[in-house]
Amino acid sequence: MTLSVRQWAVVITASIGALLEIIDTSITNVALINIQASLSATLAEVGWVVTGYAIATVVMIPLSNWLSNVFGQRRYFIFSLVGFTGASVLCGLAPSLPLLVLARVLQGLLGGGLLPKAQAILFQTLPAAAQGIIQAAFGIVVLAGPALGPTLGGWLTDSLGWRWIFFINLPLGVLTVLLAFAFLEPDQEGPADAAKGPGGGRAAVDWFGIVLLAAGLGSLQLVLEQGHQYDWLENSGIRQLTLVALIALPLFVVWELRQRAPAVDLRVLRYRSLAAGTLFSMALGMGLYGTVFIVPIFAQSQLGYTATQTGMLMLPGALASAVTMALLGRVVSRIDPRLLITVGGVLMVVTMLQLAAINPDTGEPSLYWPLIFRGSTTVLMFLPLSLASLGPLPRNEVGAGSGLFNLSRQLGGSFGIALLTVVLDRQRAVHRAQLVEHLASTNPLLQERLHSLQIWLSQRAAGTVQPEGQVLHLLSQQVDRQATLLAYGDVFRTLAGVFLVVLPLVLLLGRPPSAVKAPP
Repeated sequence: MTLSVRQWAVVITASIGALLEIIDTSITNVALINIQASLSATLAEVGWVVTGYAIATVVMIPLSNWLSNVFGQRRYFIFSLVGFTGASVLCGLAPSLPLLVLARVLQGLLGGGLLPKAQAILFQTLPAAAQGIIQAAFGIVVLAGPALGPTLGGWLTDSLGWRWIFFINLPLGVLTVLLAFAFLEPDQEGPADAAKGPGGGRAAVDWFGIVLLAAGLGSLQLVLEQGHQYDWLENSGIRQLTLVALIALPLFVVWELRQRAPAVDLRVLRYRSLAAGTLFSMALGMGLYGTVFIVPIFAQSQLGYTATQTGMLMLPGALASAVTMALLGRVVSRIDPRLLITVGGVLMVVTMLQLAAINPDTGEPSLYWPLIFRGSTTVLMFLPLSLASLGPLPRNEVGAGSGLFNLSRQLGGSFGIALLTVVLDRQRAVHRAQLVEHLASTNPLLQERLHSLQIWLSQRAAGTVQPEGQVLHLLSQQVDRQATLLAYGDVFRTLAGVFLVVLPLVLLLGRPPSAVKAPP
């Protein structure tokens, strides 16, 4: 089916809106050192620039459907665009770290609904027969955004300064607001009608549900973001936050299921495809955001890359995602999505095992093709998963389903980063202990290595014999490097294992109908 110019304008409007929110999830990662130096903060303090935004976004994603029902989908989407753009300007103007963190929280709260509302708009207002190519165009944004964030952030930081990673949102935000006013369909009913309860009267706001959601998801996200820094449950604050999450989230589920007008409609998970799709989406988030998190750390800490070089390393994978998405969008409606998801999952396992083979000689050429394959195989899962999870839903429930679907991917990314950080630290210590066991003083290979290091150090010091302690220190550094490389390999093998575990969920997914009639 061919889309009209106006329909393509709706796709572009929704996609740019989602892109603004997605890129700002990762664009600050490569600029934290510059922000730290500029605002005279510690690295732990500047981490709140990322954490504050993540917490606010995670809380707002599931609430976006309720807010759009109350105020109207078009009104809420435009409000989110205006609020996000304004908060971005405040971030760029912030003279101190506390004000920057506050502005980032506002940015997440005001713009957190952009991604789920953009996807809901595409499903609810455009023809079902064209959803393959529509979701392909939208998927290019969702998948390329996390990888383009570090690339764009590195270039802006090195060229213009870190404040421009926020100012760049101003022209894009203004453009998207104008497009939304011009091309999005007006809301069919007024805010008062949308807020009516089942009996015809105005529904009471589910404040208790909102508080439980904010407390539960906010605490969980804070534990995942800051737990590693504070040694997880060894810290009393992390233990208290974990307890809050363990109490608030189950209570939130029970409370929402008992409400006639809940803030978050969890009943939509009665659709088997959506329930299975949200679980698989969580694993996809772990692979998508986990790789985007771990590869830049490896490149900067082990290969000595700058922020710009790290961003350029990630760029081919993002371009591969875009090209694959464009090609797949033309044929995805003719192929069973479950088959594509299975193929993509298997290929992702193979790609992660390729990345796990890193060694002391690993450089950009060794990472180049695996990252490109990762970009392509992610598409083989993401696009069919969106169609298989949300396609079978009635159109009036797509908004609630889209919020939960996108929330699961966001939480999957947070879980993934926390898990990979733990694996990296634990396995680094394990491998170091294993390597040290083989460094017996009677080992002839060790003696040969120490002799080589002694000669190398002497040559650097113009023939002066270096003390034995310096030689041993250099050997210890080499052991640490080797242990770190082995730990990175374990990180990628962990991701491979995650995808193997969730592959059986494909059996629970359904095939979306080729066409769905619009509700009267």
